[in-house]
Amino acid sequence: MLAAAVRRSGASFVGIERDRAAAALARENTTLNGLTDRVEVLEGDVLAGFRPLALPTFDAAMANPPFFDDPKALRAPATAKTGAWMADGGLEAWAAFLLKAVREGGTITIVHRADRLADILALLSPKAGSFRIRPVHPFADEPAKRVLVRAIKTGKAPLVLLPPLVLHERGGAKHTAKAEAILRGEAALPWA
Repeated sequence: MLAAAVRRSGASFVGIERDRAAAALARENTTLNGLTDRVEVLEGDVLAGFRPLALPTFDAAMANPPFFDDPKALRAPATAKTGAWMADGGLEAWAAFLLKAVREGGTITIVHRADRLADILALLSPKAGSFRIRPVHPFADEPAKRVLVRAIKTGKAPLVLLPPLVLHERGGAKHTAKAEAILRGEAALPWA
């Protein structure tokens, strides 16, 4: 969220965090980065829904939900990391929250595992459309492991599969030039 706030100097941001310590750390980072005039961090839980936060709907919502919702599907993470790995209520809770959090015509952006793309589309499509999907590949010759999905609430445009973002080159620098430029804030990730 702070990286987005730095890139979008005219926008205000509200972050929702259910872990009290993580919320305190996010507020401290907001202060250290001089963003308290445009960034607010609230404690809340996606599983409880959007309404209890008593916030107006937003123009846009971004989420990086925990990647797993079946504790039998992977070796359990350390207890302290369970909340970051396991999505209580699954993707269903996250999709419902995001759909309530944005106004009609607002955008929803999710980063998640590529193998959950069909689930993401199915969960958002009753109320959102105009999907734009960008696969994220670790290397150009490997399948995508992540996807960036952007949807518009009540959007009706056809789905667009965008060119992939490739993160690494074999034997080269740590990141591809494009990925490095994005990470350093020198380039944006286009959605067109």
